[in-house]
Formats: sequence, structure tokens, C-alpha cells
Amino acid sequence: MKRAFFILTRNPMSLAGIILVGLVVLSAIFADVITPYPDHRGAIVDFVNFNKPPSAEHWFGTDLVGRDLFTRVIYAYRVSLILGIVVLAISVPVGVSMGLAAGYLGRKTEFVLMRITDVFLSIPPLVLAMSVMGLLKPTLMNGMIAVTVMWWPWYTRLIYNITRSERQEGYVLAAEVLGASKMHIMFREILPNCVPSILTKMTLDFGFVILIASSLSFLGLGVQPPTPDLGSMVAEGARYLPDSWWLTVFPGLAILVVVFGFNLIGDALREILGVGE
Repeated sequence: MKRAFFILTRNPMSLAGIILVGLVVLSAIFADVITPYPDHRGAIVDFVNFNKPPSAEHWFGTDLVGRDLFTRVIYAYRVSLILGIVVLAISVPVGVSMGLAAGYLGRKTEFVLMRITDVFLSIPPLVLAMSVMGLLKPTLMNGMIAVTVMWWPWYTRLIYNITRSERQEGYVLAAEVLGASKMHIMFREILPNCVPSILTKMTLDFGFVILIASSLSFLGLGVQPPTPDLGSMVAEGARYLPDSWWLTVFPGLAILVVVFGFNLIGDALREILGVGE
């Protein structure tokens, strides 16, 4: 805790990251309370206020059917955070388990698992996600599946490399001499030493998961209207630049804020946990 406090106080950018992500998370959780027009997250039409620039009444302006853009951005944060949590909750255990098995068991297990991983890593992530979404109906659930399919190999490769370096350490050899099972050695001995790297990568990845999901929505392959999504809002507003600039600028800035915030926290966490030292 002293090390963490020292690093955070020495690096104001780390504190900025915590503040940014904290504001995003709190606004998403309490969106029903802090947004001025909660009904505008759905299929509401208000042609009296359509396409209005930012004002005291509508901080981010309104969209082409009169919905408050600030409200939709806050609810879009909720969708993005849910997607990021689900994707990492699935891809991390799968990738970590495969990396541990390949790195410790070796031989045929290593060859099969790592060749499968290499196949997935050889395909550009966004192209792979687009291919999956091309076979599925564009919904939030299918978007999670598409991003998960492309994300687990990175954890497999990371844990595989760590496990290969750890399996010859004294504590692993001692466990083998004492007759510990392979499952015990992988998950009770080696895995705890991988946790700092996993936590750091998860923090850095959270923002990139949101960025990839927004990219799919920008291409029309992610969350569909009327559900608010940052990527789809940017795509919709891009057709009306530069006149209706607020339709694109504010959702784009919202993406920038959340990705930047998670990157700052990830860098701080890497220094606190001593990853890479």
C-alpha cells in the first residue's frame, strides 16, 4: 500500500486515470439519476428539439430525432462497460487455462494449444471480429461473442511465456518432488505468480475492448439502434459533419476518455506490481 500510494502521488497522470474511470463507472451505474432525460435512451422522438447544438438545457446537444445526446452517451457507457466485463470474464479464464496447460505440460499439449493460438493471432483482431459478426445477427450478445473470440489468444500467449520461465523454478520442482498433482502446480503454484501480469493486461485491455466494440458498431456490426452505443453515434453523426459537429465530437471524446483512463491506470498498476522488472 505504501508503494502504491508513493507511485500514485508521484505520478499525477495515474490519479487522473483513476478519476476519469471512476467518473465513467459512477455515471454508468447511476445513469438513471444523473441524466436529465432518461427516456431518451430508447426510441423517443422529439422533433421540436431535433439537431440542436449544445446549450444549458442539452449539454451535448440533441440528435437527429431530438434525443438528448448527453443522456445517450452516459447510457452508452453502461453498455460499453458491461461488454468489457463480460468479454474479459470469459476470455481471461479460457486464455489463462490454455496458457498454463501449454506452458507446463509441454509436448503434444503445447503443440496443439499453441498452434491453435497462433492461427487466431495470425488474423487481424478487427477482421476476425467482423468475420464472426458477419455470421451472426448484430446484437449486444453477439458483439460480446465476436470480441471474446479474438481476445483469449493474447492471454494464452502471455501466460504460456510466463509458465515456461516459471516451471523450472525451485518452488515448482519442490512441489513435484512432494508429489503435488499437475493441476495443483499449475493453479496453486504457478498461477499466483502470473496474477500481476494478468491484472495489468486486463486493465489495459478494458479500454481496447471498448474501442474494438465501438469500431464494430461504427461499421454497423455491433449494438443496434435504439440502444445507445458510442460507435454507432459517431458513425451516425459523421454524415453531418461539419455542420452538426456535436453528433460526432462528444461520442468520440467519450471513447477517448474511457480508453485513456484505463491506459493510465494500467501503466500505474504495472509500476505498482513491478510487472516487467
